[in-house]
Amino acid sequence: MSYIHFDKNQLINLNYSLEREIIRTNRSGTYTSTTIIGCNTRKYHGLLVVPQPQIDSQNHVLLSTVHETVIQRGASFNLGISKFPGNYSPRGHKYLEDFDSEPIPKLTYRVGGVVLQKELILDTNRDRVMIRYTLVEAHSPTKIRIQPFLAFRGYHQLMKANDLINKEHEIVPNGVKFRLYPQYDPLFLQLSKKCEFVSIPDWYYNVEYIQERERGYDYQEDLFVPGYFEFDIAKGESVIFSAGLTEADPDTRQNAFSKEIARRIPRNNFENCLRNSAGQFIRRRDGDVRVIAGYPWFGWWGRDTFIASPGLTLSGGDSETFLEIMDTMARDLKGPLFPNIGSGDYTNMTSMDAPLWFFWSLQQYILYTGDKKTVQDRYLGKLRGIIEGYKQGTEFHIHMLDSGLIWGGQEGIALTWMDAITPDGPVTPRIGCPVEIQALWYNALCFYHELTGDEEYLSLAGKVKESFETEFWSRDYGYLADVVDGDEKDWSIRPNMVFATSLPYTILSEEKCDRVLEIVKSKLLTPRGLRSLSPDDPGYKGYYFGNQISRDHAYHNGTVWAWPLGHFVEGYLKLHGKAAKNFVQKIIKSFDGVMTQYGIGTVAEIYDGDAPHRPKGSVSQAWSVAELLRMMDIVKRI
Repeated sequence: MSYIHFDKNQLINLNYSLEREIIRTNRSGTYTSTTIIGCNTRKYHGLLVVPQPQIDSQNHVLLSTVHETVIQRGASFNLGISKFPGNYSPRGHKYLEDFDSEPIPKLTYRVGGVVLQKELILDTNRDRVMIRYTLVEAHSPTKIRIQPFLAFRGYHQLMKANDLINKEHEIVPNGVKFRLYPQYDPLFLQLSKKCEFVSIPDWYYNVEYIQERERGYDYQEDLFVPGYFEFDIAKGESVIFSAGLTEADPDTRQNAFSKEIARRIPRNNFENCLRNSAGQFIRRRDGDVRVIAGYPWFGWWGRDTFIASPGLTLSGGDSETFLEIMDTMARDLKGPLFPNIGSGDYTNMTSMDAPLWFFWSLQQYILYTGDKKTVQDRYLGKLRGIIEGYKQGTEFHIHMLDSGLIWGGQEGIALTWMDAITPDGPVTPRIGCPVEIQALWYNALCFYHELTGDEEYLSLAGKVKESFETEFWSRDYGYLADVVDGDEKDWSIRPNMVFATSLPYTILSEEKCDRVLEIVKSKLLTPRGLRSLSPDDPGYKGYYFGNQISRDHAYHNGTVWAWPLGHFVEGYLKLHGKAAKNFVQKIIKSFDGVMTQYGIGTVAEIYDGDAPHRPKGSVSQAWSVAELLRMMDIVKRI
């Protein structure tokens, strides 16, 4: 039995199987995602979800799903499954025997004397998904019928039946080509052997996505089914169905499929699952190398890129990709600010911490490689520009106070990672001097001095440290304020103070680091990460659920985040050394169980603040995976 495996009893239990999703991506930003039984529960699910830069550079669902039918002696057995109002139809999951994920997702169906395996893989460098059907057992002649369900819509939207689509198709080798709308790339549907395509264009109405309903969004769409493919299959034979934006050579599909399998990192243990997942966030397209913040609905984010890149690349020895990511980001720098959100053609600069995380990310590169010269040669001018921009002042009132601390904020805008916004404005506005910004600022100044030897920056760092302890530390509380704005101080217990204990240049004394870490450990630490607010706080929300406004109010008010755990662990080990190794290893080991929950073989964006800390948000988040890998490296160095 493989590390990730589900048996028949688990698969046919919809309450169980529909809560477990697969997400596989390739290097060009294309992904395939569905549940482990192939029933789509989100509008973001689809077998081929691809960028369409000629439209908006967002991802678009072209092929939503396929329904297969096994035909023997005139009898048909439908293996597909979709949700319609009041029922699931067909109910092909009842034929499932097994789900295996080593090294790629594989479903095994048993229909009477027929045993059919279905394996799913993405082409590494092309916008193409391939499904391999293998007839393991059969006692009489067998046919397979494949119905493709087409969407051709942005992944944030839903398709509705309309008269604007182009229902015509063109014949291509062993398949057909569709382009439902002129602005889209064509979709090539082909098989590795001769087949018959029967054209019966029709709409399937009111396909439901139960996750969207729970999230308070529109959840019904109409999908276009142009007909079906039908072919004979012999016992022991494998036939490959491919769907892509370019025409494939049917004669090379078997070899292409085998080559793709050989490229995969095994998912046969916890660490390999993380490393396999790490590679899926790296997108290479149009000369840029980006980190996708999370799947299925995130684009690239500046803050997330700098926090996640070391764990995603350097922990696996891939310093070349790390530098490619940094070079791509460096081209985006405008004044002292990096884009906060990058999703398609839309970006904004609303992040006062992303530029400071750039410093930290480069420090990690030096730590892993020992190569300081590359950082000096490539990025020194950028680093100086950020520091000088913060000193002189930039957008959103981000500027340095006379005390040396960094102040920032603007009504209606959230500038830190706690950035949920409702129609009433930011849930946690944090206008003023946020605690982690000061820790990052101090670290940046010290690092710049390390690179240049310029004493001016070391002197300023000393001033920042003195002001920080004066303004943020409470002898009575024994911890740091979350935000300081003049005489107003927010004493909410949040994980932001942990960064004052973990960064390469630590702004606090060991004694104060110890007190901060102990309060974080007692109030915020869970088996899935750090709560974003202490349960003792009146504003604490223990569960992340409901419509978007309800979820946004919980997002940073109790919801657990995995990524700050890396800095808690780093601060803890810096303080306690080998004596803390077992404690930290237990924290890391506690994530072993999430590999078969929610996003299979990866780590979710967030978890409920209250036990049992159910996974929520995106099913696979870059900085969650990255920080676990980095934590494992930190322990190894101990």
